[in-house]
Amino acid sequence: MKGLRTARGSVITALKRGVNEKVAYCEMNKTVESKAPEAWSNPRPEGPRDVMSMTPNKSSSAAAMVTPSAPRWHQRLVAELVWAAVRAMAATLRCTWVDRSGYFDDGPAAPAIYCLWHNRLALSMVQYFDYVKKRNQTPGLAAMVSASKDGGLLAAALERFQVQPVRGSSSRRGRQALLELTSWAERGYDLAITPDGPRGPCYVMQEGIISLAQLTGFAIVPVSSNLSWKIRVKSWDRFQIPLPFSRCEMIYEKPIRVPRDASAEQREALRQQLEQRLRAITQD
Repeated sequence: MKGLRTARGSVITALKRGVNEKVAYCEMNKTVESKAPEAWSNPRPEGPRDVMSMTPNKSSSAAAMVTPSAPRWHQRLVAELVWAAVRAMAATLRCTWVDRSGYFDDGPAAPAIYCLWHNRLALSMVQYFDYVKKRNQTPGLAAMVSASKDGGLLAAALERFQVQPVRGSSSRRGRQALLELTSWAERGYDLAITPDGPRGPCYVMQEGIISLAQLTGFAIVPVSSNLSWKIRVKSWDRFQIPLPFSRCEMIYEKPIRVPRDASAEQREALRQQLEQRLRAITQD
């Protein structure tokens, strides 16, 4: 009888423990939901979802399962040539560095989200490694790249510069790309995004970068470059290719921060402010 009584007491104790753990788990979920950004729990009912959408629609949920196209051998070969060409061309540029951000004034800078227009990508590695990386102690840079086949070339080129490519866009792997970017942010990496890519319209800021800043708490630093000699490709963004010995103005504008509890109206106001600020330092 004593053994039976002891066993029954053990069962009752285990059941009580399970109930208590279940209650604690439910309370934890309520706390997390109460702290989540508004966009997470109240998605917009209409309109296409952007690359950083917190609550994607059905099409973006399906896109999140898409595996990005890996760089092919010929893309990696071209990436090697691009890496060598950028290094050789950068050595001939006559650069003027204009830092209006104030972000690097007080010792090593904290991790940030660096944004530049898609047609300024050719000098993005120069802007980061020749200026930003010398003024912070972050472990590296993670950059958003399209998940398409064409994005494989850019991903291979970024890897050659020891940058971590995160594959995703407004139409493919948007949710997964957001999770990967926040993961790199948690490791202390800088992040880089072209907010009008990968399809445009040119110089129109998509709202994904605002959502990313809200999630990570990182400041957004607008970056641009203005060249005296360049080739402009006949593409949607009129992509710019620097010519050797060109004069180049590298500009870093004042950062923008997105509060964790920002409403939809506040995020839209910050999106417009960021677009205006980036346009103001861009000359064509």
